[in-house]
Amino acid sequence: MSTKKKTPEELRSHRWYGVNDLRSFGHRSRTSQMGYSREEYAGKPVIAILNTWSEMNPCHTHFKQRVEEVKRGIWQAGGFPIELPVQTLSEPFQKPTTMLYRNFLAMEAEETLRSYPADGVVLMGGCDKTTPALLMGAISMDLPTIFLPAGPMLNGNWNGVTLGSGSDTWKYWADLRAGKITEQDWQGVEGGIARSPGHCMTMGTASTMTSAAEALGFTLPGFASIPAPDSRHAQMSAKTGMRIVEMVWEDLKPSDIITAGSIDNAVTTCLALSGSTNAIVHMIALARRAGIDLTLNRYDDISRHTPVLANIRPTGSYLMEDFYYAGGLQAMLAELGDLIDGSQKTVNGRTLGENLEGAKIFNDDVIRRRATPLLPNNGLAVLRGNIAPDGAVIKPGAADPKLHVHTGRAVVFKDYNDMAARIDDDALEIDETCVIVLQHAGPVGAPGMPEWGQLPIPKKLLQKGVRDMLRISDARMSGTSYGACVLHVAPESFIGGPFALVQDGDLIELDVPQRKLNVLVSDEELARRKAAWVEPVPRFTRGYGAMHQVHVMQANKGCDFDFLQRDGAGGAASTGSVGEPEIH
Repeated sequence: MSTKKKTPEELRSHRWYGVNDLRSFGHRSRTSQMGYSREEYAGKPVIAILNTWSEMNPCHTHFKQRVEEVKRGIWQAGGFPIELPVQTLSEPFQKPTTMLYRNFLAMEAEETLRSYPADGVVLMGGCDKTTPALLMGAISMDLPTIFLPAGPMLNGNWNGVTLGSGSDTWKYWADLRAGKITEQDWQGVEGGIARSPGHCMTMGTASTMTSAAEALGFTLPGFASIPAPDSRHAQMSAKTGMRIVEMVWEDLKPSDIITAGSIDNAVTTCLALSGSTNAIVHMIALARRAGIDLTLNRYDDISRHTPVLANIRPTGSYLMEDFYYAGGLQAMLAELGDLIDGSQKTVNGRTLGENLEGAKIFNDDVIRRRATPLLPNNGLAVLRGNIAPDGAVIKPGAADPKLHVHTGRAVVFKDYNDMAARIDDDALEIDETCVIVLQHAGPVGAPGMPEWGQLPIPKKLLQKGVRDMLRISDARMSGTSYGACVLHVAPESFIGGPFALVQDGDLIELDVPQRKLNVLVSDEELARRKAAWVEPVPRFTRGYGAMHQVHVMQANKGCDFDFLQRDGAGGAASTGSVGEPEIH
């Protein structure tokens, strides 16, 4: 961050608009073609607004209006707004998974900012992968950046029962399969579970990552907790537009905000929220874009001493609307006290600690005190063993405690289609003590590492009242999901990781307190199986998918592309100071 404010001639956009040559003539004349006079943009910061709105993204329905409020703030602060639509990444609709395209949006964000006359950027996201993707691209470009979170939707409701997105979907689907509710009941849940704009109001990936973005310092204080339909969300959008103009003059960039300390703050926040396991993958990718080598071990170390304070589904009882009324993220961060490094810079020019001054908890059942946490620690746990030498993860608080230490017989499905075809077959030899194993569900194998990790419990066991079993995969799981699900097994089975060698009938041992995950088979037998392993046929032969399968890294490295990592975190530098386009 510069100690003195930029002059108009020092603006990046000056190279497009302010130079007296033929190319600048073309830029000015084409801007005139869009109805703007030179007085409206000359010598002013040009602010790119990367908008992930689309008619296929219900979480961002309100972004058509919010972008106008952002523009209003930019105009009021003396900037020139340019809205640039980018890929939407709609979690409910995009197949096979938005995770396949997270890096696509990150690349689009970076290259859009690099190739257009942007002095600063407002990132508009919220639906699961949009937040990390936009931040990854902006961090690599390193222009002044501020994030606008979509905000959670309002609480769901059905027949007087409060519904939470995702979590209650799985719950009532299990009840429907078990014959406990009717088809009419199920349709009632369908009509009441999502009733306003905004992302999931449970502590899914969306709320986890927008909260992490605020803890990192990329949003205005308190913004991530405000429900999408709330008028205060609109007000904060305009203030976001105002602030980014000031940030450009101050030259306050991501590289001034992201440090090892701010990354730790964001990780601590995710853990105190009992946030989505997906956050591990995204936070590692974000950190590595900034040249910070966040590891699974670091995540696990922080987890061991971070209490879970947010009593939010699926680990807890409440929803994000309740969390906001109870004081929101600011109150929870303040309650974390010395577990948060308050000296870290944020986008409003103040430190995180200064932003938390005066924050209060108004309902200490929703936001617990440190003396009475929902869980004392271990919001997430990192496991290792002979089938996951590079790590796997579990959310202990979302699992039946009796399964935290468990040994059971493996029932192996070679891929998703195999599982879908056989899981409800009455002839399947399985009981509640078994371990369901899904292979070929990772970054390369699925493809894209979909949210298949909350593997279904066989119908015949649901009808007996079984609601949790140990399940293991190299897939991810929705943050709104729950159960004893071990995820992100690395290296994945499709590329020949030892997880590929697990067979029906093997005994698998899980020990969460000891952080162990092993198949109880000798090294000699595993070596024999490895020698007989046959490499699968690649999923793609062309296009983006072919690039993805060659360059995507494993879950423990954040699933970013190897050529987009910063020096110090395993790859080549990719920053705004490198590879700027020539203006011809």
